[in-house]
Amino acid sequence: MRINKRRFFTLILIISVLSMSVFVGCKKDSGDQGTTPTPDQATGGPTTGPADEPGTTDEPGATDEPEATEEPDHSDISIPDVSVDDFEIPASPAQAFVDDMKIGWNLGNTLDAIDCTWLDNKLDYESGWSGIKTTEEMIIAVKDAGFNTVRIPVSWHNHVSGDDYDIDEPWLNRVGEVVDYAIDNGLIAIINIHHDMSEEFIFPTSESMDQSSHYVKRIWTQLAEKFKDYDEKLVFESMNEPRMIGTEHEWWLDPNNDACKDAVASINRLNQTFVDTVRASGGNNSDRYLMVPGYAASVAGVLDKGFGLPSDTQEYKLILSVHAYTPYNFALEAGGVSSFSVDNSSSVREIDQFMTQLYREFVYQGVPVVLGEFGARDKNGNTQDRVNFATYYVAAARARGMTCIWWDNHAFTGDGELFGILDRASSTWKYPEIVEGLMKYAR
Repeated sequence: MRINKRRFFTLILIISVLSMSVFVGCKKDSGDQGTTPTPDQATGGPTTGPADEPGTTDEPGATDEPEATEEPDHSDISIPDVSVDDFEIPASPAQAFVDDMKIGWNLGNTLDAIDCTWLDNKLDYESGWSGIKTTEEMIIAVKDAGFNTVRIPVSWHNHVSGDDYDIDEPWLNRVGEVVDYAIDNGLIAIINIHHDMSEEFIFPTSESMDQSSHYVKRIWTQLAEKFKDYDEKLVFESMNEPRMIGTEHEWWLDPNNDACKDAVASINRLNQTFVDTVRASGGNNSDRYLMVPGYAASVAGVLDKGFGLPSDTQEYKLILSVHAYTPYNFALEAGGVSSFSVDNSSSVREIDQFMTQLYREFVYQGVPVVLGEFGARDKNGNTQDRVNFATYYVAAARARGMTCIWWDNHAFTGDGELFGILDRASSTWKYPEIVEGLMKYAR
């Protein structure tokens, strides 16, 4: 492709800037959003997820093949022993299904990439943020490592047309191909509506309800038709972190604020639209497992007194979706702390608190919970601490009947949110000890 001199020098500048920072790509849904979650987002301090994705107008420094990076030092890394008492878990088909999910991995910064305006072919959005397209070999590596579940975040608004949001057939087929990589290799797969949060598409307020409901219904009508013959190993998740983008309450749900109350009620309505749309579509969708979140998929969002699960024509087929990068100062905050010990009460307290809240309010009441995003970013090579965190987090969750899915954004270098653990170029694990820690108590 020919470029003029001005664009050439602009490109060089952009590459220089991006070399100083790596983006996670989990939260920013439109070009003017850059709010980073704070510990106030959820009861007990959990947050919903990383912020600060690539910009929406400039060409990034990522290429089709990621640059080689220095291998982390794995010497003297040990997997800690963790002792967590098991909680009483009510039996149900949905709980048994979540138990079988075991432990999961997110294909982050991939099919969820948005607004990659420097790319001419929208199929190339898949590598616009992560720098690499998905192969079956990657998914086999995930399976071989012991993961039972892969969450496949997908954004749609760059790939639709018309007032009815008709999905581009090549994009829908590519999503289907990646889903097949997972299903054909014995994994449970989850697909969703990811970075489509804006007033143009999904915005959880009464004022925007007609628009939002129409978008949710149209996207899920098409996905339900596409995947209606897939068995229960394909799970549908209604939305990723629905929230009031760009407002003071984007990441902070105030239960006493009228706008927040309205947003919680609006999410209830959108979740109901999702369930009704899928159930009415026929095929295996009539009894497929469905996942739904609360406000921003946060702990506070589902514990809010206004939140309610949608009604369903099927019993025991709904799963609650929650994201928690907890404790925030270790797992997500750029500064914060870099140490985590399974024997230190200050390290594990917030994890125990929010998981026990979810257990009491949902798991013990017969509603299974999947922690669809969690992880701890690399902070100057604190691999042992991340191993400690991963091991304890999963042990604590599984003791309470919950399944965890690690957020992997394929980011390894720079000073950004480094959650990558699988080197997708070689389908090998850069942090095998973290994987071992995740598996130790996943059972």
